[in-house]
Order: sequence, then structure tokens, then C-alpha cells
Amino acid sequence: MLLNVSYNRPKIKAKIDEEVGPAFSFMERIKMKGIGSGKLFITSTSIEIHNLLILDSYLNTCGIEIRPKGIIVIFRSILETYALVIPYYKLNLYKGKAEKYSIYRDHYFIKVKANIPRIHKFMKKVSSYKAQHLDSFNRS
Repeated sequence: MLLNVSYNRPKIKAKIDEEVGPAFSFMERIKMKGIGSGKLFITSTSIEIHNLLILDSYLNTCGIEIRPKGIIVIFRSILETYALVIPYYKLNLYKGKAEKYSIYRDHYFIKVKANIPRIHKFMKKVSSYKAQHLDSFNRS
């Protein structure tokens, strides 16, 4: 689900929380040693996201936030902020040969550079949380 999250809209926040769960508490963030990826450089995207990114001439970057039931990929275009909300059961994460990660949800995708070791570590953390969530989901 691709959403404009530039403005404080309770309906959109509720929709995001329903899809991927509420944000982690401060203490949970400390225990997890962070929930954000930092700045990631976008190399290619699906057409819907591409059409948003070409509206300005800035460098295309994004960030990923881990939530209890999924992730949120956040990027900016012009003065608007967009979120690609991906629950774990719809998340497909691939590591390419050319030091890139591909993040898919249905027909949306974002490919990012993986030229720094911290990115590999973060993506392993995402994969680990996805496996934990899906394993506990299948047990219940």
C-alpha cells in the first residue's frame, strides 16, 4: 500500500498501524539496537513510485522502519513524504549480484544500493524479524 504520509491524518495512521502494527516503544527500540536503516540510495523502482520520484531533481533516497508486523519504506518527492507499507507476509527481499537489495510488495518494488556493511546488517535484521513473525504466525 503506497500512501502519502505528509500530513497528520488519523485515518492513514490507523491504516498503517492495522497493516504493520504500531511503532515500537522507546525501550523496545533500545533492546533491538535500532529500527531504522538510515539513508538508502534508490537505484530503480516500480512505475508508480518512479512517477513520483521524477517530479523533482533531487537524489532519490529512502529509509526503512521496522514495525512489529512489517516494514515501512519512506521516501520523499517534492515536498511530500510517501510510505510503502509492507506487512511481512507480503514482503519479498532479494539481494542482487550487483550489491543491491530489492524490496517487493505485490506490484511495487524499490531497489537500493548495498555498498556499506551496515546495510547488509540491517537487511539481515529485517529478514530475521520476518522469519520470527511468520513462524509465530504459523504456530497460532
